[in-house]
This record gives sequence, structure tokens and C-alpha cells, in this order.
Amino acid sequence: MLAEADRALAAQDFVRAAALFEEAAKDSEDPSVMLRLAGAYRACGRPRMALEAVHRALALAPLDFTALMLRASLLERMGDPNAGEAWGHAIAQKPEGPLPQQLTAVLAEGERCHAAWIDAKEAGLAVRMADIEARANVDEAARIERFRSNALRRTRPHHSQPTHFHFPGLREREFHPRALFPWLEKLEASTDTIAAELDAVMNAERAELVPYVQYAAHQPLDQWRELNHNPDWTAIHLLRGGRRVDANARHCPRTLALLETLDQPAIPGASPNAMFSLLAPDTAIPPHVGYNNARLVCHLPLIVPEGCWFRVGAETRDWRRGEAFVFDDTIEHEARNPSARLRVVLIFDLWHPDLEPIEREAVAAVIGSDASRVPEGL
Repeated sequence: MLAEADRALAAQDFVRAAALFEEAAKDSEDPSVMLRLAGAYRACGRPRMALEAVHRALALAPLDFTALMLRASLLERMGDPNAGEAWGHAIAQKPEGPLPQQLTAVLAEGERCHAAWIDAKEAGLAVRMADIEARANVDEAARIERFRSNALRRTRPHHSQPTHFHFPGLREREFHPRALFPWLEKLEASTDTIAAELDAVMNAERAELVPYVQYAAHQPLDQWRELNHNPDWTAIHLLRGGRRVDANARHCPRTLALLETLDQPAIPGASPNAMFSLLAPDTAIPPHVGYNNARLVCHLPLIVPEGCWFRVGAETRDWRRGEAFVFDDTIEHEARNPSARLRVVLIFDLWHPDLEPIEREAVAAVIGSDASRVPEGL
């Protein structure tokens, strides 16, 4: 019967094909039969019957990309307000690799429909939430905006995923609020002083410039493979694994004096760390995560060509000279210098502010007893 139905479909006898596929579908649990039935109903101008057949296919294979696409296109054809959301469901199941040419154009139209639906929904939510956001402070407004973005699936939640050490119960924030670190203004006010010491150490004869990422090729750390021992991402270490790097530090007394006033972890073999991070022109740092969520990381941009950016989770920022920020490096992050000039940032680590003194002791005891696991240079 299926062969006869396929022949009728090929001959464009859609009414007969639909009848034959309907009969075949009675004893079938093959979703492809339901989809061919849906195609026949659609071809003979019966979109509601086609949609019913698609739903029968999806009951058997809920994530089938073709079925989801057909459902969305039928809803759009019928003027159903749920068409945009349906296209979102289909797009989420798009398979890897190139699609057949006939599906590519259909999917492109579906992506436009879905984007228009998202835009309309966001505009409606913005109107509805305008009064709420007007009464929120800066940090509250940012979280509310992100909540709306997550609800619309423009962004997704990102979580702390350290490679080695995870302390439970710490707040997960991509970029932490400035209010938690009142010393940021003092740091930023020292930008010119720190930049002058950077210049001094870069021009010193015996300064040490090393690849930022250094680990043995046999180690199970794949996220930095392209940049392991790569001179495109280098560091001038001032403090490394809790030790002062005299070849560089002697040129930066004011920078180190300032760091001594900050709340850096003291963990033998692991911390504190402070360095000038140098990213070569036209270089990208791929998405990766840090090793320990009990610490945070601060950036103070010093040399920032136009277009250099930094992403943590779902938030992307442009580096701006003298504008510092604190972030959680155990949340996926990446960076790029698309310019033709060198980019340099002062980087150092900090205790996570949620940790109590006794908890800091516990972190130091565990990591300090196993400092050999701390990735080199991070």
C-alpha cells in the first residue's frame, strides 16, 4: 500500500495519496509515514489535516527536525500566532552539517519568522516591565534585563564549572558588581602608574616573557590546545603561584604595593597571581573555564586597541583602558584582539567575597596540599 501511495504522490494525485497513506498509517508506528501523509494533505490544500498528521509523527518522534519544520511552516501558513515559537523549536533541533538545498530556504524563512516573533514578544515585555525597571537600581535592572533575555532564549544560563576545585554554595555571577570591590576606583586611578611600570618591564633587558598557557602535552587539558606554549598569548608574571618573579617584579614596585592592599588568596604553590597579559594582534582566546571557583579574577586594561572584546557567559564587554572589572573565570569565557596592535591587561586573582575566613582556610589547605594540580600559568 505504501508503494501505491508513493506512486500516487509522485503522480500528484494528492487526494488518492492521502487516502492511501491514511490507510497505511492505521497500522504503522513509522513517523515517516505520518510525514508523507502530512505532505499529501498539505498538497491538496488541507493544512489542518496535515497538521494533525504531523502531530501524530511527533508523538512518535518528538524531536524530529523535519516534523518540527513542517509543523512550524503549517502554523505559519495558517496564520497561527504560535508559528514563531514553533519555528524556535525546529531551529533548536537543526542537525549538524549542511542541509538539503530545499530545506535551506525554508529554514531561512523560518529563522526570519522566529526572529520577528522574538522581537515582538520582547517589545511587549519591555512595555509591560517599563515601570518595574524604572524603579530598579543599576544591578537590579541588569539582572531583570538578563531574566527577560533568558526567557526569550536570546541568552542561556551559564554556570561555574571549574576544572579542578569547586567550593559549594558560592554565588555565580559572570561579572561581579563593582559595589563589592570599593578599591576598584583606586586601582583605576593608578592606571597611568601601572602602565608606566609595564613599559619599564617590557623594555628591561632581563624581564621574563613566557607563554600564558603552559602544560605538558600528555595532560588531560584540551581547552587551551591551540594556545599551549603559543607566543600569541604571553604573560609577564609579577606574582606566580604565590611566588614573586623578581626579574619582572623589581620594575613594578608601585603595582605590587597596590596589590598588597587587596584581598588576594594566599595559597602555597597556587596564589596569589598577578601578571601583564599580552594578546597578539588578530588572536582569539577560545572559550574555556578556570580551575577554582573560590577565587575571582580582576582585569585592568592598559593597552587596548579598538575592537578588543571579552565574553563571560552571555555578557560581552569591550575592554576600555583604565576600566577594571571582576569576573568569575570558572564560567565559560573567551576573548579576541581583532586589531593589528598588541593588547595588554593587568590580571590578578581575588578571594570570592562569599567565603568566610574559616572557609578560606579550608580552600587553602586543600589546594595547597595539591598545588601540582593547578594548571601552569593560570
